[in-house]
Amino acid sequence: MDEVVEKALKQVQSKTRSSVPWKFDEPWHQPSYTFKDNAWTANDPGSSTGAASPSLCKLSLYSWNIDFMLPFSDSRMHKGLRHLQSLIDSNPEQDSTASIIYLQECVDSDVHFIASHDWVRRRFNLSDIDISDWQSGHYGTITLVDKRLPISSCFRVHYSQTRMERDGLFVDVRMEDKTVRVCNSHLESMAFEPPYRIPQMKLCAWYMRQAGVDGAIAAGDFNAIQEFDRTLHEVNGLKDAYLELGGREDDPDNGHTWGQQAATKLRQQFGTSRMDKVYFCGGLELLSFERFGAGVCVDDERQREAVVKLGFDEPWITDHLGVKAVFNVPSSKATL
Repeated sequence: MDEVVEKALKQVQSKTRSSVPWKFDEPWHQPSYTFKDNAWTANDPGSSTGAASPSLCKLSLYSWNIDFMLPFSDSRMHKGLRHLQSLIDSNPEQDSTASIIYLQECVDSDVHFIASHDWVRRRFNLSDIDISDWQSGHYGTITLVDKRLPISSCFRVHYSQTRMERDGLFVDVRMEDKTVRVCNSHLESMAFEPPYRIPQMKLCAWYMRQAGVDGAIAAGDFNAIQEFDRTLHEVNGLKDAYLELGGREDDPDNGHTWGQQAATKLRQQFGTSRMDKVYFCGGLELLSFERFGAGVCVDDERQREAVVKLGFDEPWITDHLGVKAVFNVPSSKATL
């Protein structure tokens, strides 16, 4: 596994961008994409992708980090999407619930694989179909937005304070008369000094509370491994979905999202932790929170053997569990 990590870090370094067109910590507006006429078509930044469906009153958010360091990216992403499809398509309240998917640690081939997936093409608009807007030249984030949700804005905020080329991906969607802003971010990893997760989340929270935003949801791999991470939501005026519903901070059986599926050596060294979180603010009603993605493995026998040989107990597709939160988005019309 050490060789895999070393190789991945060299790839990241070799693809560092020498120059970028955006200004750090400011919105970099990018198009969203809709699949129609057998091709992905760019939607102009700032223009809505359609009218909101009046039957949609709930928002189901899925966030999952799919490890970029492991081999067999297509096979692992295939299983990840298939698992997400099974969760979303089996929801008995699909008519009233829109789904949004956040993915972190995607590589270039993942983006192309996602864009080629028939279920994705039928059900979602995409934030990206290539990596041109990513802070990193090797790995980044992508957001899949239910086609029934009109997108009024899509932009990235590339963090100035980062050692690891991280950013926040924001999408504004319309639900009835409300604008909901969703933020997908992979916060700074590890315990370096000074800790950059603090300014990164402060910046996310500022954009979440901008004028015209009725409610906002930030989620992703927040790499919460230090004491200050426990109160990162509080100091920024946000709510932690897991804690809001009675979850306990030190509860590996019910709350932790990293370590259970890490390489055995890493799990023995670092244990498990609640790295992945969902924060929210504004006029949203939290209905439920849960983890998903446990036990999802690659299918091909040779690939299974190869992953296990890297030091894993099982041929898991990623070292993270996903997190899911469901929100009710009350309409102002209901109070008239």
